[in-house]
Amino acid sequence: MAEFKTVIADPKSKTTHQKILSEDKSNALVGKYVGEEIDGIFVELPGYRLKITGGSDKSGVPMRGDIDGNQRRKILMTDSVGFNPIKDGQRKRKLIRGKTLSSDISQVNLKVIDYGPKSIEELLKPEEA
Repeated sequence: MAEFKTVIADPKSKTTHQKILSEDKSNALVGKYVGEEIDGIFVELPGYRLKITGGSDKSGVPMRGDIDGNQRRKILMTDSVGFNPIKDGQRKRKLIRGKTLSSDISQVNLKVIDYGPKSIEELLKPEEA
């Protein structure tokens, strides 16, 4: 399949941490949805609870939590994920991806909901060194 690059946001310390998941860990996330809560053991953070907040595919197309499936679609957007209008009332047809994680996704954004006994820096530091 593919490996995911995860961006883990920590709202308490207002920092983000990046971790590249191996193929076997990535396969456990395939089929999950944007907005779904997962156990931190999938990204090697035991005791943590994480929420999937979004992501993007190989070419940078963002995911949206209100579109079913994992295909790409062009939708008419006002002010939302993937489009920031310049003028009031401006609309544009933009390419977006559905909310289901698949092998086409390259980046997954996660947010910490519940914290574990150790800090994120302690758990992820040996992997980065």
